[in-house]
Amino acid sequence: MPFSLPQLENLVNVDDDVTDDRYGHYPDRRPVKELLDYGLVLVDKPAGPTSHEVVAWVKRILEIEKAGHSGTLDPGATGLLPIGLGEGTKALGVLLLGPKEYYALARLHAHVPAERVKKVMSEFTGEIYQRPPQRSSVKRVTRVRTVYEFDYIEDYDRLVLMRILCQAGTYIRKIIYDIGEVLSPGATMVELRRTQVSNLREGDKDVGGGLVRLHDLADAYQRFKETGDEEKLRRLVIPIERCLEGIRGITVRDTAVDALCHGAPLAVPGVIAVPADLRVGELVGVYTLKGEIIGLAEAAMTMEQIKESARGVAFVMKRLIMKPETYPKAWRSKGEQATAPAAATATAATTSEIDLSKLESDDDF
Repeated sequence: MPFSLPQLENLVNVDDDVTDDRYGHYPDRRPVKELLDYGLVLVDKPAGPTSHEVVAWVKRILEIEKAGHSGTLDPGATGLLPIGLGEGTKALGVLLLGPKEYYALARLHAHVPAERVKKVMSEFTGEIYQRPPQRSSVKRVTRVRTVYEFDYIEDYDRLVLMRILCQAGTYIRKIIYDIGEVLSPGATMVELRRTQVSNLREGDKDVGGGLVRLHDLADAYQRFKETGDEEKLRRLVIPIERCLEGIRGITVRDTAVDALCHGAPLAVPGVIAVPADLRVGELVGVYTLKGEIIGLAEAAMTMEQIKESARGVAFVMKRLIMKPETYPKAWRSKGEQATAPAAATATAATTSEIDLSKLESDDDF
């Protein structure tokens, strides 16, 4: 039974094939060792430590060498901190393509009527200009960010609780400071909690069943080590494929997998299913027939072109996630290699929607 992922639903088959169960693993059936190399932990970051300290603790708890987080949270901030494990760290950059949601508690420096605060908040909805604060880890240049939703939840005395849904890289502390400047008395952010990163949300029962506290993760891993009981650990560590639901996927035949893991482009004969309205230049996830992520690729053909072609490069790999030799080698290192039609290659180069080199350079706050 194929592993169910939203990004692999409603694909159009351009060919048929079956997968060999002797190689690879369905994402939800990976052995624990493999899960800890292609896993995702939705940590509920406590106030106090830095995001990097939390990552270091997760590595120590799970006894792994490699882990990384998506979107830095200030030491005082709490909430959702997605942490990729092992090779799964290579997929985290995709989360920066989706929105982020925060609940912020602001203290006004003087009493201001609620209606006036709401009016100013509405002026900070949509595209806004921001210059990162001095202590940020990115270059301090003015940039445009989008605030999709900005809600006034409630107030008490001079405290105002706000909800913000915004583009990655938006500095919430700076928004509150700027609102205070417009109101005149000034305003300061008191508390901040992140509740959503792209498709990952606090309390989402379909994605891990909620956020993970570090002591629960430690308890689950020790229980697994001492008794072999995997149940709790599997609830807390979910397949890395879950963080890729924000971009559409394609599937390929088993015989194409190892070549792709070595960086080869995906030729038409290796393609099994694609979205019906696939666009040239679109960034997609490339998956096995079991639902395992192989890597990220850029489309060089549309679905119609793929169906009509017997050869040629359909997708160009941009980032590799799966380790080589996970599937058996079924390709030759010498001989003629398929090349993309010149028109398709040129179009792909000019219409790429995502600069992958920037996916891991953004920061929050």
